[in-house]
Amino acid sequence: MARWGKIRAAAAFGLIGCLFPCAPAGAEPAYVRVVREYVEKLVRPMVETPVVVTAIKEQNAKFGNVSEMDMRVLDETYRAEIAQGDFQMVGALMAKSISHYLKSRQDDSQGTIVEFFVTDRHGLNVGQSIVTTDYWQGDEDKFLKTFALGSQDIYVGRAERDESTQLLEAQASFVVTDEKDEPIGMATVTIAIDAL
Repeated sequence: MARWGKIRAAAAFGLIGCLFPCAPAGAEPAYVRVVREYVEKLVRPMVETPVVVTAIKEQNAKFGNVSEMDMRVLDETYRAEIAQGDFQMVGALMAKSISHYLKSRQDDSQGTIVEFFVTDRHGLNVGQSIVTTDYWQGDEDKFLKTFALGSQDIYVGRAERDESTQLLEAQASFVVTDEKDEPIGMATVTIAIDAL
């Protein structure tokens, strides 16, 4: 009798496995491929334009060999402005022509792009479509798994549901190169997966 119970249990688990197949170990979620395709076909060409490349190169020249401590101070200043509602640094960044360009590309996406920003070679924001939560991205996976590694792959982060919009979103990041194919910065776009 106990043997038949084990056989029935095994059959039940086998049926469950057929109805709800598990992804192979280490396999990417299905949304990753879709987000990568969107970024490769539509977002990368938006970034490979003179307005973006020139702005990144100018900031790279401006900051040169800035120290990590200085970058952290800039980031803390930016965050403090957001917390206090005093937008001097934030306002100057949002007023840049590259930020207007990124905002227009976000608007043209009809809700698919919910955030769009680019950084310099240190991970400091050069331009952004909306006010980001921080100014320095150099200590985050989006930078560490792209620019810091010299990778040409599109890194797609874990999908999360935005509490305010209830949209399922994922960030995708990739290295930005100049006309000589030299890495100069990084681009990050937050995609509303539901809108793809």
